Amino acid sequence: MNTNHRQEQGQMIASIKNAVKRINDVTYIVNSQSGSSSYTINLNKIGFICSCPDHQYRGVKCKHIHAVEFSSAIREQVKSDIIITPIDSLSCRYCNSENIVKKAIRHNKNGDIQRYLCKECGKRFSFNIGFDKMHATPQMITSAIQLYFTGESFRNIKQFLKLQGVNISHVTVYKWLGKYITLMNTYLEKIKPDVGQAWRTDELYLKVKGNTKYLYALMDDETRFWIAQQVADTKNTADITPLFSKGKEIAGTRPNTLISDGEPNFHTAFNRELYTNKWPRSRHINHIRLQGDHNNNKMERMNGEIRDREKTMRGLKKADTPILTGYQIYHNYMRPHEALNGETPSERCGIKVEGQNKWLTLIQNASKKEV
Repeated sequence: MNTNHRQEQGQMIASIKNAVKRINDVTYIVNSQSGSSSYTINLNKIGFICSCPDHQYRGVKCKHIHAVEFSSAIREQVKSDIIITPIDSLSCRYCNSENIVKKAIRHNKNGDIQRYLCKECGKRFSFNIGFDKMHATPQMITSAIQLYFTGESFRNIKQFLKLQGVNISHVTVYKWLGKYITLMNTYLEKIKPDVGQAWRTDELYLKVKGNTKYLYALMDDETRFWIAQQVADTKNTADITPLFSKGKEIAGTRPNTLISDGEPNFHTAFNRELYTNKWPRSRHINHIRLQGDHNNNKMERMNGEIRDREKTMRGLKKADTPILTGYQIYHNYMRPHEALNGETPSERCGIKVEGQNKWLTLIQNASKKEV
């Protein structure tokens, strides 16, 4: 079999649905074309290594390696980015005309608001998508949200805003978070991220009103996208099938591989929600170690992020708090990750939030969709 023929065979294999399965950044499984077996392809410093006899004994780039390369190229070509842009186009709130001009500024004690004049109907109005009837400006509100999820407490944010001339209580900051996190989450849950074929899951203990609870999280291995979460009362016996069910709903697919520790409730939930007799069957890796290929270091890194944030919160007041959902949004859409070359998980999943103030962009779009 010459090189060109191997390339043709690899391209043919890559075109077959689910013939190439990505396990993680360096491991792929390719189905055999002559039987029910499969071959493992690993990526190391010198390139791809395949377990098939053609590669092992002849030392050539086999059709399975070509299939992996073609599959990766196809995936990049068909990936269509979802771009969430700031809302700059304005129209009259009374007659919907776009023939409007800036006309004066309304001075409030908490900030200035631009007013507009419609040349069609002659009425004046302010344009403030998502922030109508709010006393503080959008910049102050989104700054408070950013400060909270980067580690500041409600009282520290209150002091910061006071220096900017905004005199509010720390309770007001909490209400802002609750309002806008709920708004953004409702909007973002309708956008499906382009996640990979291997997911990770783990639990982290939290204090809720002084009682120990457990946060179960589901994360995509390739992009670090935090797919879903669930708060439960116990560690080993909690029913976490809702977590996996929510993950399938948000991603619009199920993973080929689930990576977890050996807790029995992970495997029970896997069998109920992710396992299927249809090909390709999902597999559950539940014997992870601290070192080696089957570790859960990526998940532990995300747990560390949440733990650092919890120190400032000094525990949660209720299990269904919007704070955890807000941190999920911050992790996915706002926080650049060094392991992703400075990109956010959402950008790796094909969802780009544009604008200098991404919180403002999300709130504007979420408010517009809501209307």
